[in-house]
Amino acid sequence: MAKTIDEDLGQLERDIRQLKIEYEQYFGGGKARPPSEIEWRIDTMLKRYSDRGAEMKYSQRFRYGNLTQMYSKYREMFRKRMKQKEEGTVQRHFGAAAREIEAERARQRAEAEKAEAVRLPFAVSWDDPDREKKKVEQLFAAFREAKAQAGEDTEPLTMEAFQKFVRQKTLELKKQKDAHEVEYVVSLEDNHARLKARVKS
Repeated sequence: MAKTIDEDLGQLERDIRQLKIEYEQYFGGGKARPPSEIEWRIDTMLKRYSDRGAEMKYSQRFRYGNLTQMYSKYREMFRKRMKQKEEGTVQRHFGAAAREIEAERARQRAEAEKAEAVRLPFAVSWDDPDREKKKVEQLFAAFREAKAQAGEDTEPLTMEAFQKFVRQKTLELKKQKDAHEVEYVVSLEDNHARLKARVKS
């Protein structure tokens, strides 16, 4: 059975994370060879979707763009470390590798916090989400990005389930508060993704 775009993007995200883990093991001396097979698989998938932007929804293009950026950043980092390794400027013992990995994680956390300041919190409002699909896709993409930044699993999150949730929540709040419009806000709080809904006065 053919895979959906979301399934392919989910596999791509898992492969990129696995690539990083295996490269760290390689640079730390735990693996004899770099993970070329995973790298080839990622390159193949990225090329496949680079010309298929028109087939993807906004949320899928947003996710694809983020994964491409993440992969490019990792590749540049691996290229530099590979060069150091070939030139013999990197110590092979575990302590040095562990410190290098921790320094890279700290740099990534700082980048994530910086990105968070730019993109989050994200807010949209509507009267009927079924008539404003673009806004629902933007909110879905922002919530997915917040979960990714918080290190939470984004795999179970689907557009269909999200659309159903905001439809029910909007109807419920409008009925309870006798309101015409509901606002949704995505934010990061205590390193957890949060999605809050409230009526607009």
